[in-house]
Amino acid sequence: MSSGRRGTGVSGGRTGFPAPPARSAAYAGPVTDQPSSARPDGRRTINVLLAEDQSMVREALAALLGLEPDIEVVAQVSRGDEVLAAARAHDIDVVLLDIEMPGMTGLDAAALVRRELPALKVVILTTFGRPGYMRRAMESGAEAFLVKDAPAAQLADALRRVLRGERVIDPTLAAAALAEGANPLTDRERAVLTASADGSTNAELAAALHLSHGTVRNYLSTAIQKTGARNRAEAVRIARDKGWL
Repeated sequence: MSSGRRGTGVSGGRTGFPAPPARSAAYAGPVTDQPSSARPDGRRTINVLLAEDQSMVREALAALLGLEPDIEVVAQVSRGDEVLAAARAHDIDVVLLDIEMPGMTGLDAAALVRRELPALKVVILTTFGRPGYMRRAMESGAEAFLVKDAPAAQLADALRRVLRGERVIDPTLAAAALAEGANPLTDRERAVLTASADGSTNAELAAALHLSHGTVRNYLSTAIQKTGARNRAEAVRIARDKGWL
């Protein structure tokens, strides 16, 4: 998907997805002492930071991207909370993120990179093609959202397109996200519902989240109502299936 340019998705203005945050005028590029690498023919090489917690998947993705003549994976991390430091330590053009990672989710890492290093492009690559995840990825400032069962050539093309200023989203996922609507849960409701997934009691949740017992009960009740669930366990399952948590 592109913003007013050629693309396979629907433009941000017509889908209702937020436009990517404005780039900082004071930020000239990634934090590095060296310019981005270039091929012998003078064309620019796209330097990628790959964040994926499964070693075999990460190595396979790096190998596949390494076959492209204009793409190089220059850094790899296995945790979401390692992404920002790695992006600062290397000459990076694009940060390629999985969603489910220890330390920090790819969605939270995307928002952090967007805030701290706004010149970098962010691509989300996930097993879970959930409309809620896609919407949250766009809200965090990601330029592309792709699923892992897409062809490798499609991923490589997406990396090139985001460097040209386009946004890339599978049109089927975009349509599903529009049909699903926005996440009805507030940040507090999401936090309480997520924390309750391990079976903690209301008292334990209140202590862990520094909230009153009554406030926790109210948040859970509202979250259950909004998800159409019968209890908190079902509310967690429904919210996760929709990508709301």
